[in-house]
Amino acid sequence: MTKHAAEDAAVAAPAQPGRRFTSYPPSSCRRAAAQGRMDPGAAGAAARATGSWLDAVPRRAEHDDDWMEKHPSALAGFESVLAAAKGKQVVMFLDYDGTLSPIVKDPDTAVMTEEMRDAVRGVAEHFPTAIVSGRCRDKVFNFVKLAELYYAGSHGMDIKGPTPESKHAKAKAEAVLCQPASEFLPVIDEVYRALTATTAAIPGATVENNKFCLSVHFRCVQEEKWSALEEQVRSVLKEFPDLRLTRGRKVLEIRPSIKWDKGNALQFLLEALGFADSNNVFPIYIGDDRTDEDAFKVLRDMGQGIGILVSKIPKETSASYSLREPSEVKEFLHKLVKSKQSTTQRD
Repeated sequence: MTKHAAEDAAVAAPAQPGRRFTSYPPSSCRRAAAQGRMDPGAAGAAARATGSWLDAVPRRAEHDDDWMEKHPSALAGFESVLAAAKGKQVVMFLDYDGTLSPIVKDPDTAVMTEEMRDAVRGVAEHFPTAIVSGRCRDKVFNFVKLAELYYAGSHGMDIKGPTPESKHAKAKAEAVLCQPASEFLPVIDEVYRALTATTAAIPGATVENNKFCLSVHFRCVQEEKWSALEEQVRSVLKEFPDLRLTRGRKVLEIRPSIKWDKGNALQFLLEALGFADSNNVFPIYIGDDRTDEDAFKVLRDMGQGIGILVSKIPKETSASYSLREPSEVKEFLHKLVKSKQSTTQRD
């Protein structure tokens, strides 16, 4: 694991009301659409690099001292976070499942609480805020129900926001749209039908269509059947070399083999907000899954902002800080808002 310096920060003022952001599409989305597919060899290597089934289920139950030293609690180190962000524009990026809502057996019941919604709403009142999820963008919006946010679904391959009807000042900007994997929609639908039929024989397995990617959930599958499920998924994908397979928390993810992930989505949104190559921005990305590591790595390479991993157990991560569960995420968001409000009152 990479040990990062304990950066920390006072929350700066948001963009001025009525500010117009860069119009669609920033160059990063155009480049992604032009780049097209990954090299087949690279895509295959990425799929093989996802590790064994046991990698998907870490066994250690408690944070150890060494891991916590490298990835301290964002609550315990909150004053340090404020110090690092002082004088800069905070931009908030939030994963959904496992971050704003608990991980549940049935993905369709992963509903966020009203208290969490209020916390996210409060953050969005002061800072540009985006939800970045592997879910279909429309489904995530129906869970969150906040029009003033940016939404990046399908692991960042479907970005839009904010909606025109929002009364939020930032939503008066031009709407942003980026869909670099549009050409893959027909094949995604075809593979969805094939996987639904193929996996029907394995009790507990469900296939979720997230528009530009697919998720095969095995949280309710008996562990002795995991390998058989993977074999079935791989057998289907053999016919579709332009798709790649990765793993998350008890889920297999099937995505187009293009050079685009949550890290690219973060960069795209920063550019859309007018912060490309800016030293005055402080992105905060909070997520719990392997796919969020792409965003953590972008922040690490930028040397700006912080990544916060949500996990009750030590994991290999590029995040700088950690939180244990969604309830701590909510507390962190509340502290961020209170800090901003107190700063505004002093000014």
